[in-house]
Amino acid sequence: MEVKVLDINGKETGRTVTLSDSVFAIEPNKHAVYLDVKQYLANQRQGTHKAKERAEITGSTRKIKKQKGTGTARAGSIKNPLFKGGGRVFGPRPRSYSFKLNKNLKRLARKTALTLKAKEANLVVVEDFNFDAPNTKNFINVLKALGLDNKKSLFVLGDTNKNVYLSSRNLKNSSVITASELNTYGIVYTNSLVLAESSLEGIVENLSK
Repeated sequence: MEVKVLDINGKETGRTVTLSDSVFAIEPNKHAVYLDVKQYLANQRQGTHKAKERAEITGSTRKIKKQKGTGTARAGSIKNPLFKGGGRVFGPRPRSYSFKLNKNLKRLARKTALTLKAKEANLVVVEDFNFDAPNTKNFINVLKALGLDNKKSLFVLGDTNKNVYLSSRNLKNSSVITASELNTYGIVYTNSLVLAESSLEGIVENLSK
């Protein structure tokens, strides 16, 4: 698949790049995408939730009324979960929500996400660019030139670029990452994926291992 290369002004440079069919034109596997996104979101959960159960409540263990003859249900201590202030039944405990996925499946998920973005024409390739200093206004001008100022966008660079990253950090709908940081969740939950020319080789290399 050939894609035109744009400059940061949104104009064609007259050059094209060939996207690898083994990464950007595979048979989609949406279940792999589902699993990878599910794992990503699960890993974001702290799992520090905790509720006190009956044995952890501070209070007397005295039997609050006699066993029989009251006409009501039998009851033990005031820490009974049925009473106000009592312990919670099967309350949440600290736990990890993470689970394992095979590397091959995660690679398949990223390839599928990239393939779907390419098919939907929501993938843009731009020539490498840099700013002399961090400047959010310059980054906004790039977004406007590419028609992405009102869309959620993800920029993928070949290498770490501090000025470009800092210029985008204050923008809610735009993110800048490197090719090695690319993940399925980031690809799926963005309207437009912007790839720098230098990132293409790294993406193909990472997904071909």
